[in-house]
Amino acid sequence: MNPTRPTIAGTRHAISAGHYLASAAGFAILEAGGNAVDAACAAGFALGVLQPDIVSIAGVAPIVIRLADGSIETIAGLGPWPKSIPRDLFREKYEGKMPPGVLRTVVPAAPDAWISALARHGTMSFADIATPAMRFAGEGFATYQLLAANIAKNLKGYQRWPQNAAVFLPGGAPPKVGEKFVQADLAKSIAHMIDQEKAAAHKGREAGLQAARDAFYKGDLAREITAFQAREGGYLTMEDMAAYRSSILAPTATVWRGHTLYTCGAWCQGPVLAEALLLVEKAGLDGLAHNSPAYLHLLAECLKAAFADREYHVGDPDFVKVPLEEMLSPAHIARRVAGIDRERAHPGMPERLIGLGENANPEASKEFEPPIEAGTSYVAVVDRWGNAVSATPSDGSWTGPLVPGTGLMVSGRGSQNRVDPAHPAGYAPGKRPRLTPSPALIELADGGVMPFGTPGNDVQPQAMLQVLLNLLHFGMEPQAAIEAPRVATYAFPSSSSPHDYFPGRLSLEGRIPAETKAALAAKGHVIADWPDWTSVAGCVELVRTEPKTGLISAAADPRRPAYAIAI
Repeated sequence: MNPTRPTIAGTRHAISAGHYLASAAGFAILEAGGNAVDAACAAGFALGVLQPDIVSIAGVAPIVIRLADGSIETIAGLGPWPKSIPRDLFREKYEGKMPPGVLRTVVPAAPDAWISALARHGTMSFADIATPAMRFAGEGFATYQLLAANIAKNLKGYQRWPQNAAVFLPGGAPPKVGEKFVQADLAKSIAHMIDQEKAAAHKGREAGLQAARDAFYKGDLAREITAFQAREGGYLTMEDMAAYRSSILAPTATVWRGHTLYTCGAWCQGPVLAEALLLVEKAGLDGLAHNSPAYLHLLAECLKAAFADREYHVGDPDFVKVPLEEMLSPAHIARRVAGIDRERAHPGMPERLIGLGENANPEASKEFEPPIEAGTSYVAVVDRWGNAVSATPSDGSWTGPLVPGTGLMVSGRGSQNRVDPAHPAGYAPGKRPRLTPSPALIELADGGVMPFGTPGNDVQPQAMLQVLLNLLHFGMEPQAAIEAPRVATYAFPSSSSPHDYFPGRLSLEGRIPAETKAALAAKGHVIADWPDWTSVAGCVELVRTEPKTGLISAAADPRRPAYAIAI
């Protein structure tokens, strides 16, 4: 296929992010002498302003960092449930449902994650990386199609809280494409953190970063957040805020065809991508044409098996014994592949092959489309020294209230926990949700490195797998690999409340031929038609170094307002 955009390339540095102004903010940092960590923090922070419907400054921000010396770490930018939340609140008082609002709140992790990355591996100040975001919030930016559509689609959610409506429904109606979108209170909150850093700057860079962090977790912003939570019946306290620190963890490493894939651990769905990649390799791709019925069928069945293991076993490793090593072992991969029927689609999740408690009863329904949670964006950066960053900031703004006067939507990521504490992803005081945002990075067999990722809830590992295979199995260039038509299975319980389950459902972009869809339907897939191009299919961005040419290439997904810049 001929891509709608070129793959771009440079010799010094490159960035690709979910909004073009975020890419520009990160690129300016690179041009000013900052490294990949500085640039990723600038772009990631900006995404919380530029995509306020799907990313929150006070949300989540899982990060993978590979330094030029080859060392790799992940920053688990995901907060836990408040310590004081009752252990069976939702089943006792809310009929087993998790209502919109502050009861979904977990400790906001993103500010700590970005500042931790800066303190550990960056070179610049918080003011350096946050000033673009402050400017976009205070001066505004042009409303774009996806933002306008998300606000209009979730109108009732934004109308629920007056402070949300004041920002997202200026004049009482969703903003139109091209209108200026301003977030004055959010600009003031960012400015407050910058001011606190400046006040401590005479003590050195580290003290300044700590002061910016303390402004959010121990100072005025923390007091505003927790006082509002208390008024609304929430459980987040000053003690929860002050105690939070993002865990610094080793990645999950998976070797495939001489490449090494790095994902975050079992506190998120990163292992789904790793397992699915091993499954399709064991099942065998040779002789299968790209996006042919046989290829897409095999892809869907392997993904169902990987999602089954996620459903049965994966949860916060601090609370759940996750058999991750066994899940990725050759013996288990072989057992899973042996259960795949090459001619018939499995209607739902394959049987449990590793024992760990009973499977929750999924809600099975074919009457309506899977609920679309648009939350999440992404940024990939590689700098001139060889440092690389992959980050997936997230959290939407229509299922919970902004903190009045701050413009902050505090993470409602608790929606990705089950209300049953016995489920591996069941909630508990101090436990982290099982997060869908899951950045990745791959060390290529030729010595190159490639950070990549996408938004898309449960579609994330599916879109990432397809792009990875397009690149490294089918040999496509990066932009074509991203733009190729995609599919996604929904034949497993959704990560997000209400955790709907759609047996057999396979969604396909409209550019996939009708005869292919008919052949898949004949295999038992329940076909759901997407438009030719849809943001629901993800928005993959990547940056790739090429040792043979000395170039750094970058690509961005036209399904959303994502753009790449390289020089």
